[in-house]
Amino acid sequence: MFTPVRSRIRTAALALSAITALALGATATTGAAAAPAPAKQGPTSVAYVEVNNNSMLNVGKYTLANGGGNVFDVAVIFAANINYDTGTKAATLYFNANVQRVLDNAATQIRPLQQKGIKVVLSVLGNHQGAGFANFPSQQAASTFAKQLSDTVATYGLDGLDFDDEYADYGNNGTGQPNAGSFVYLVSALRANMPDKIISLYNIGPAASRLSYGGVDVSSKFDYAWNPYYGTWQVPGIALPKSKLSPAAVEIGGTSQSTAADLARRTVSEGYGVYLTYNLDGADRSADVSAFTRELYGSDAHYTP
Repeated sequence: MFTPVRSRIRTAALALSAITALALGATATTGAAAAPAPAKQGPTSVAYVEVNNNSMLNVGKYTLANGGGNVFDVAVIFAANINYDTGTKAATLYFNANVQRVLDNAATQIRPLQQKGIKVVLSVLGNHQGAGFANFPSQQAASTFAKQLSDTVATYGLDGLDFDDEYADYGNNGTGQPNAGSFVYLVSALRANMPDKIISLYNIGPAASRLSYGGVDVSSKFDYAWNPYYGTWQVPGIALPKSKLSPAAVEIGGTSQSTAADLARRTVSEGYGVYLTYNLDGADRSADVSAFTRELYGSDAHYTP
């Protein structure tokens, strides 16, 4: 039996009124072009940040002692939600107050990372309301939600989106159970809307096992897919090259340094191109981070407060 995937704070997300990117009518300003990071050879490192508790800026505080490159290449804002509007009977994108604060303050919370060369992606996950990526009742409904997602990326100047099909509670509020075409329709529409942005898959839930329908397989439309079980090795069941997969997953401060090192060593030895981490907080985690950077990049990690 695997340990629970994450310890999430859901109270704020359920209690606050829904706000969507479109309601703000804001226009993204991406600021100065990203400064090239010093060259770094090795896998892409990903850091999920629980913004209910921690700052996205923590991702930019880690560099490699040898060469000065960023430790992390992709920072994931965790998390927006897919909610269900019982009035319109449709899925809607929702941000709790903490996610909204990050987006509203993109100039100070997102642009500094992008200017270091770190991509910033928004994760979207279920919220116990019956709406999920796998139960859109029609192709049009999926396309409508895809438009909400891509508009959010454009509005806030993000680098992409991450799908996490947990906590949907399919069937709540009279919603349907997962169907074969829903996620294929959603991913196809989203990729058409944003051909040059990141789309990643947290490889869990009904959506992750429904990647092909009607002769269309959306596997190749993803940039990355990763194992969702921290402290373990599990190759995601998606037809992507090794360079886009993370079989390793660690919780920083929750996975032992020896396990993190073992998983990093295996990532390199077996030729995989991504290494996933979760729950980077504001403490100096350079010892935990160095445990895997030594194996991935041949260097300790340096923390700058």
